[in-house]
Amino acid sequence: MSSIARREEQGWSLPPTDSVLHFLSLVAVAAQGMTAALAAGRRSMDWLGVCFLGCITALGGGTLRDLFLGHYPLAWVANPIYLALAGGAAFVTILIARLVHRLKVAFIVLDAIGLVIFTMAGCDVAWQMDATLPIVIVSGMVTGCAGGVLRDVLCNDVPLLFRSELYASVSVVTGLFYTTAFGLQLNAELWTILTCVLGISFRLLAVRYKWEMPKFVFTGDEER
Repeated sequence: MSSIARREEQGWSLPPTDSVLHFLSLVAVAAQGMTAALAAGRRSMDWLGVCFLGCITALGGGTLRDLFLGHYPLAWVANPIYLALAGGAAFVTILIARLVHRLKVAFIVLDAIGLVIFTMAGCDVAWQMDATLPIVIVSGMVTGCAGGVLRDVLCNDVPLLFRSELYASVSVVTGLFYTTAFGLQLNAELWTILTCVLGISFRLLAVRYKWEMPKFVFTGDEER
């Protein structure tokens, strides 16, 4: 008996991809493309560079996940609409940059949405490939976080993942909460919404109250 069949017998079957998650994934792609465009603008990139960075940020995490898992075709190859949406959102941001630049709070929320939705999408893909629970969680974290890391590296910044309030931790908690649905057999749309509320609230509270992981500080000086 396959491990998938055993999971189904034990009540650990994957809810089918629901319309809510699909819609939110489109929102997340657009949001990440827009936030990447602002980062590119601070580095004075040309228009093509802005759109390219938007695509890398929005789709980079999912691409790395698919490469690691051997999941083909890549998401943006199978669905070119993602590529067009990410690049288009970045281009639109160029046109309205003066307006959106003032909406700092809105972009914090959009970034949190991208983190949470991409994490759930990554968990879905890994679980459908019969991955173990730790791999499912890691796949979700890679999908949620890697695009932002690539963006910051290309912009010559220290990645947000390593210098800001709880980020990867939010992804891990979101993934663990989301995969609970596999065992409880809850309504897919309802659980998607609940996971979004939990993950986004957790991230925004971390930003508001500056919750951070303990930092490792080592100067190399030895006490004598």
